[in-house]
Amino acid sequence: MTAPASGTVWSLPTRDGVRTTVYWEVAPNAWATVLLFPGGVGGFGKLEQNQPSSNNFLVRSADEFREQGLNVAIFGRANGQELAPQDRMGAEHLQDIRQVLQAVRTHSSLPVWLVGTSRGTTSVAAAASRMQDAGLAGVVLTSSIVAPAEPGALPSLDLAAIRVPVLLVQHARDACPLCTPSAMPGVLARFTQAPVKQLQLVDGGAHPTGGVCHALHWHGFIGMEHMAVQRITQWMRQPQP
Repeated sequence: MTAPASGTVWSLPTRDGVRTTVYWEVAPNAWATVLLFPGGVGGFGKLEQNQPSSNNFLVRSADEFREQGLNVAIFGRANGQELAPQDRMGAEHLQDIRQVLQAVRTHSSLPVWLVGTSRGTTSVAAAASRMQDAGLAGVVLTSSIVAPAEPGALPSLDLAAIRVPVLLVQHARDACPLCTPSAMPGVLARFTQAPVKQLQLVDGGAHPTGGVCHALHWHGFIGMEHMAVQRITQWMRQPQP
């Protein structure tokens, strides 16, 4: 197992008068970088022993990604402000993402994948559809928001504009009404220009607690973090339908 990381937090100027935080940790012999977008109102929590404290699936799995040979960047908050669902589709948020991508690339020339969970899937899909010049390696969307009337739901975005590999991962027992697993095949079909795409409905884990839309329930892949990240990274290495 890789030794525990000692990450750093960047405070990047991303717009006039705006600084966006990013948590960064390097993997030995990395083959790619993941830029992770947590759900909810965004952010990765406070640092405790140089580790982010958020319970979000992607945040608490950061070391799992690192152990699979991936540099990890976690998108934080702009000027410490919480993200509303509508913010994740806005021009200001996309500008922050563009600047964070630039900073990531100054630290590593490896391919960059955007990975989002829950509300973070709005950020990832919006960025990938509107920043086609960003040179992304691909996107991974986990516990996606798919309820059609919900702001930022994937079906409301221009998924046909995404022209990089796309992986959708949803827990088969996710009971969050915004993330219905049975809707996922129809969502996958909307990525009409992706060169390769796949849906993985996964099952497993144990001991869900809290609300069904929260991070420590099936929605957050509780108890199967290692398995979920392993499946994601295996697909990233060799994307296939």
